[in-house]
Amino acid sequence: GVHKGMQGWITEPENINGYWLVNFPQCGEKNDIATIPVREEDVKVVKILDAHVNERIKVQFGKEVDQTKSFAEKPDDLSDYRI
Repeated sequence: GVHKGMQGWITEPENINGYWLVNFPQCGEKNDIATIPVREEDVKVVKILDAHVNERIKVQFGKEVDQTKSFAEKPDDLSDYRI
């Protein structure tokens, strides 16, 4: 997912109801993280988009994702699930 501080580019020439549609890329041939509407007041202009910033932020949150188990992996042990 997208996290505060990630960099993206505005995909449409105009905002809609105060929201810009923003794409958040990753480095190289990796799939983009997401394209989401972002409130105008949450957008900050940067001179050069650097997808490496997104990679570093993603790693910080990746540990949390790596520690989660999918139901398909261990259907009999639900002790680690959050609801």
